[in-house]
Amino acid sequence: MSTPQQNNPQHGITLEQMLIDLVDHFGWKGLHKQIPLQCFFNEPSIKSSLKFLRRTPWAREKVEALDKLCRQQKR
Repeated sequence: MSTPQQNNPQHGITLEQMLIDLVDHFGWKGLHKQIPLQCFFNEPSIKSSLKFLRRTPWAREKVEALDKLCRQQKR
């Protein structure tokens, strides 16, 4: 039996939604300052960033960590 993830602010949130929320909060330049990735700097788009993040686990972990921090601060 699985337990509900009451304390996980990211439960049920897709990587795409995390990225959209972070871009809304920081903008592309601000997001690049937080996580210096070329996909956030050089002609950034949601589609190209998602493609990179899905293929690069270490970068995805950084995005997820920043998203988690932002969601916890909103509480």
